[in-house]
Amino acid sequence: MLAWQRGEPDAFDQLVPLVHAELRRLAQRYMQQEGRGHTLQATALVNEAYLRLIDLKRIHWQGRTHFFAMAARVMRRILVDAARARKNDKRGRGFRKVSFDEALLVSNEPAQDLVALDEALHALETVHPRKSRVVELRFFGGLSIEETADALHMSADTVKRDWRYAKLWLLHELNGSRE
Repeated sequence: MLAWQRGEPDAFDQLVPLVHAELRRLAQRYMQQEGRGHTLQATALVNEAYLRLIDLKRIHWQGRTHFFAMAARVMRRILVDAARARKNDKRGRGFRKVSFDEALLVSNEPAQDLVALDEALHALETVHPRKSRVVELRFFGGLSIEETADALHMSADTVKRDWRYAKLWLLHELNGSRE
């Protein structure tokens, strides 16, 4: 990864086989959360993520965890963009709000509204950027508490507190507009 960052010609070709299986696992997890009729496949999601990651020239990669965190962020952006495009194609339909709780994190049920979750996460980022990063790494990146702590250079206890707070904050944000 560091060789790729330094611009070594064959570094990316050597890196791809090492990270492909993990990126595919992430992509398949995301695709399971998508509703039926979604046209994007896990392989296409991985390929699009590769293309976007290649364009991130100014990133100073800090290691494997940082790479997968950025890959998760890129995949999230791709899926949100696709969801927004589908919503725009279906004019006249409103957004459905979803609850954000522990069941959503482990559920194999399709995500009901990735766009609403993304908007709530952006709102969280404006007031609590660190907590937003915790959600991104845990939920979208699939990182453990310890891996998230390592990626953000903080203690596991702080990650746990931020994770609890962020889930409650997002739950309130997602359900708040209905009340």
